[in-house]
Amino acid sequence: MAAVAFGIFDHVDRGDEPLATLFAHRLQLAEAADAAGFRAYHVAEHHATRLGMAPSPGIFLAALAQRTRRLRFGPLVYLLPLYAPLRLIEEVCMLDQLSGGRFELGVGRGIVPYELAYWNVNYLEAQEIYEEALEVLLAGLRGGRLTHRGHYYRFLDVPMELEPVQRPHPPLWQGVVRPDGAAEAARRGVNIVSTLPNTALKQVVDRFFEAAGARSGPLLVGAQRHVLVADTDAEAMKLARPAYQRWYESLTSLWRAFNSTPMRFSETLERALEHDVAIVGAPATVRAEVERHLAASGCNYFVGRFMYGNLPYDAARRSQDLFAHEVMPHFTRGG
Repeated sequence: MAAVAFGIFDHVDRGDEPLATLFAHRLQLAEAADAAGFRAYHVAEHHATRLGMAPSPGIFLAALAQRTRRLRFGPLVYLLPLYAPLRLIEEVCMLDQLSGGRFELGVGRGIVPYELAYWNVNYLEAQEIYEEALEVLLAGLRGGRLTHRGHYYRFLDVPMELEPVQRPHPPLWQGVVRPDGAAEAARRGVNIVSTLPNTALKQVVDRFFEAAGARSGPLLVGAQRHVLVADTDAEAMKLARPAYQRWYESLTSLWRAFNSTPMRFSETLERALEHDVAIVGAPATVRAEVERHLAASGCNYFVGRFMYGNLPYDAARRSQDLFAHEVMPHFTRGG
């Protein structure tokens, strides 16, 4: 099997602990991930929901930058229609400088129409706003003076006094669920992550690498999965089941408030395992499942969710440590 990188994705969703404790535990997990050799820590942005307690990801990531030394990090994704582009340009530059060039720039339009509506953003216009905002963001990160005359944004000869460490800009990331979206990302040199099951994900991966061709520099295609590792399969299932259910309740809370349900997500842990979007068990079980998922999907990046729902911190830390010490070496050292 080709070389595989490992990362972490976190909704920073709310469980039963106080918010201050939640943030402290997340930063402790990031410190442990840094020491264990994970490549990157990706954090979601959500609003008006228990699914996202880091609605301003830059603030959370600034703290993370100072608690880690090697771990790369970034939003997955910044919801660009909700940002003033000039302010975001400056934030990205600061985060890249504060971390010594470890920032990963995830961008998107947002997938929850209700969140955008609370911000008075028309979901039907969100894609166009996103595309123009991204154009401004990348132009600003390249430096010099920014002039842009568009439908949603207009800037005239604005001096860009900050710059990122990574030039012309930090690596770009998107969440992708369609093969044509994967091909477009590959042509633009954008790394991708997906929550799709293996069979559907394989189509996305194939289109991505076909479109990427012989680009200079490797691009990453990530499979994002809920993960829980414990000493036995039974213990892992016992811990993961209620935690997954709490996460799913947070995920769907806004949708349910408007009498709707997102169809792409499994409503129970058992369904998630059946659909190949979760991996739960003892280290040997998880190691075999990760190998199967990577082989079936063709991904070169595995992104685990280790802390979710009301999973106790000690269980999440134990799970992440077991994964780092008993699963990752099988892939990073050639098995």
